[in-house]
Amino acid sequence: MKKSIDEKLEEAFNIPTSVGSIIEVPKELPAVIDHSTSDLNKDYQTVRENLHSIIQKGSAAIDGILHVASEGDSPRAYEVVSQLIKSVADANKDLLQLHKQLKEITQESSGSTQSAQNITNQSIFVGSTTELQKLLKNQMQEIRQIENDDQ
Repeated sequence: MKKSIDEKLEEAFNIPTSVGSIIEVPKELPAVIDHSTSDLNKDYQTVRENLHSIIQKGSAAIDGILHVASEGDSPRAYEVVSQLIKSVADANKDLLQLHKQLKEITQESSGSTQSAQNITNQSIFVGSTTELQKLLKNQMQEIRQIENDDQ
């Protein structure tokens, strides 16, 4: 006798597949581990170390090539020196950009709203002039009260 697909699945996965079957669910769910911050810090350190290494090696290479350029008076050697200086300067900018990006990422993940500001360029009051006058009068009273409290 042939087994049905449901029977084969029940046998293979050791679970009932028929409709209305009761499946026991573990009471404790597995813990979710958030590696995003540790990965972020590891990646940051790796990139930072690489950029520092590039800057150090670039500076040493500049010194060596500059010596060769001054000895040989070759225009090509001076061109290589200028390109290397630009590359090292770019690596320095990248290092500073890395710090800025990390700061932005950590502020976003912590939910910090210090950098975000609500700016209202245009606002519309919907109501009567009497309501507007009452609103302005109340705000003026609050401002005066705050000023009096500060003195």
